[in-house]
Amino acid sequence: MLHPTRRGFLAGGAAFTAWASIPKIAYAARPRDPRYLTIILRGGMDGLAAVAPVGDPAYEAVRDDAVMPLSGPNAAIPLDNFFALNARLPTVADLYRRGEALFVHAVQTPYRDRSHFQAQDVLENGMTSDVHHRDGWLGRAIAELPSAERIARQGGFAAAPSTPLVMRGAPNVVTWLPPGLPATSDDTRARLLSLYEHTDPVLAKALAEGLKLEEVAGTESDLAASLDQQMMDMGQVRAIHRQAVSAATAAGRSLAADDGPRVGFLDMTGFDTHRGQRVVDGALGMTLAGLDQVISALRSALGDAWKDTVVAVVTEFGRTVRMNGSQGTDHGTATVAMLLGGAVDGGRVVADWPGLADRALYEGRDLYPTTDLRAVLKGTLRDHLGLDARLLGTNVFPDTADLRPLDGLIRASSG
Repeated sequence: MLHPTRRGFLAGGAAFTAWASIPKIAYAARPRDPRYLTIILRGGMDGLAAVAPVGDPAYEAVRDDAVMPLSGPNAAIPLDNFFALNARLPTVADLYRRGEALFVHAVQTPYRDRSHFQAQDVLENGMTSDVHHRDGWLGRAIAELPSAERIARQGGFAAAPSTPLVMRGAPNVVTWLPPGLPATSDDTRARLLSLYEHTDPVLAKALAEGLKLEEVAGTESDLAASLDQQMMDMGQVRAIHRQAVSAATAAGRSLAADDGPRVGFLDMTGFDTHRGQRVVDGALGMTLAGLDQVISALRSALGDAWKDTVVAVVTEFGRTVRMNGSQGTDHGTATVAMLLGGAVDGGRVVADWPGLADRALYEGRDLYPTTDLRAVLKGTLRDHLGLDARLLGTNVFPDTADLRPLDGLIRASSG
């Protein structure tokens, strides 16, 4: 699927120590040694502010004062004659120019309501309901790999205090966080707290000590607003970014190691931008800059292994098309997914673009979803990890046999 052209663009730390205790296994040399990393952006990233459809005739009207600047020091980075990338993502832009970044726009899971907790459960479990917590799509994918394969035998890692839902079901997962971060033995609480950040000790401690699980369920919007306010502190944002970069560096080194894992998970927070979002110099711009630092750290730490890597960057839902009264956006529907890495057939934006005119919006307020995120993930798992399409439709993403994997996302192997 290719997006239509509406009008021309207006302006031209160390590896995980836990792996040392895992028995070493000898493998025959293989032409490909694929790595696969999933990054979840917690809070619902505004896809229209990350990859902006500046060529859509309705874009400027619906975004008003929050349109992407097309000139000046923070000018948008042209991707093609329709879409432009946020200036806070220079590393991602460089990958795009190298053909190692691909964006799929107007994507969404089957979830159509606006609760972070439920939406993240659906995103991670790969189902159509949030009630399934036994295992997740990435864990089931690892379990379906041939047991003799390196990628199956060496398991996965998660930068988290406990195995996240998305990786449950895998036979072997090591969890790790940068030093000094509080962990929790309550798995359910860890899953809820992960909505915002595993890597900020102040917020994590405040939530763990000050919130009971039953209180969280009824006060999600209040919690979001409170954390949004705290996130605006520049020193704290920098600390969160440092922690995320530390986790990404360790993850990259582990995936690059001969005896390290081949499948992994990271997450980031700060994307629930109800207020002060703007587009470049507000809350979202700072958080996108942090994401760019994470990608840069990953690429550097992976080294030569980057050429065999796919990084899937996903989020639970998008934001409203129009800004709210606090110069932010509220919970929406469709958004953008990113595929990054040397194994990605990039340099493209893939979109069955629905348009931003009022009549085209979902429920009159959101970007309309036209691509099922599971089709994107199926395409990467089939063509990068070699999983059978039939198994993807029955075991990895149950009841999706009729949902075809998206083709052409991964480079043809040179091996």
